[in-house]
Amino acid sequence: MKQRTIGFPKGSFFLFGPRGTGKTVWLGQQFPEALTVNLLEADVRRALTAHPEKLADIVAANADKSTYIIDEIQRVPVLLDTIHDLIEKNRDKRFILTGSSARKLKRAQNADLLGGRAVKCMCHPFLASEMGSDFNLSEALQLGMLPLVRYPIAQEPQDVLRTYLDLYLQEEVVNEGIIRNLDVFSRFLETASFSHGSVLSASEIAREAGVKRSTVDSYFQILEEMLVSTKIPVFTKRAKRELIAHSKFYFFDAGVYRTLRPKGPLDRPEEIDGMALEGLVLQHLRAWLDYSGERNALYFWRTRSGVEVDFIIYTPGEFVAIEVKNAAKVKSSDLAGLKAFRQDYPECRTVLLYRGRQQMVVDGILTVPVERFLKGIIPNCPLPDANWRFSPMA
Repeated sequence: MKQRTIGFPKGSFFLFGPRGTGKTVWLGQQFPEALTVNLLEADVRRALTAHPEKLADIVAANADKSTYIIDEIQRVPVLLDTIHDLIEKNRDKRFILTGSSARKLKRAQNADLLGGRAVKCMCHPFLASEMGSDFNLSEALQLGMLPLVRYPIAQEPQDVLRTYLDLYLQEEVVNEGIIRNLDVFSRFLETASFSHGSVLSASEIAREAGVKRSTVDSYFQILEEMLVSTKIPVFTKRAKRELIAHSKFYFFDAGVYRTLRPKGPLDRPEEIDGMALEGLVLQHLRAWLDYSGERNALYFWRTRSGVEVDFIIYTPGEFVAIEVKNAAKVKSSDLAGLKAFRQDYPECRTVLLYRGRQQMVVDGILTVPVERFLKGIIPNCPLPDANWRFSPMA
């Protein structure tokens, strides 16, 4: 397994992330002596669901351990009360709770997630910097960055990716009783794939999928709670222009998007590639922000007249506008959105990512080959400026 750059606190914590992001493997590397309670095992899950207090007996019987991992906590949310009590009574112990869905936990009685006694951390697909020399942009656009897919044990990556969503849906959606009509939900997923990287219109998707608007809204909420999608809001701070109100929608991984997106004779490959590229940049920025300890710092910008910038990073230390172009050459029109944003926010730095080979500054905008940019995204290191302030790994 590649060396990950996931950060974690000294005390107890939650580690959330979609299936296949490598949570269990990473924890095994970081805490090889920990006791693991795997709630994916049916007998363990049944026993602790019926008698959650038995977890305290397990901890007591393994008092020599300093760390306890409760894998897939969303399977038995009633354990939260017991874990809360264990943390209170064992201040010298660390409890790590992993989850691939936040849905059941949000609906549990202890919805405050242990009252702040366990920090919430995230596990994302690989960063390019984590894959090192194995990273290839063309492969990443086709297969995505899920560890489960990129380093499969006995199957081809394409085969793993094709079955990934079916298994995910079966185990997380159907078995948990979240969705009764899987055919309708699958049709919704296919329709939603056309909105990847676009401003979200639930009404339009409802028409295309042939379902009620309220159903579509609930389905999007399910996707977010299952951690397989995200929405980013419009940057509205100190706005000088009339802006749109709707968010942009993305699936969490470029390979998952490619698997869901229907392809036919009328579909232009470059259009699908362009949305996959934008999503690949998005998932790197999300991971960089989460691993660097920043929250609610990723936006996009679009005026009602249609002037747009793909991503805005706004943190205490960074104010960067990023545009992504799936083209080998930069045209003057590609810079229009960044120039307009810079006019309104002269404090920001502007970066254009493209498929060419040359890093350059065009009209004061740093223009960077996207593969180099992705390889240089390292948690707790700054994003680039004209002097390329990346660590030597870049």
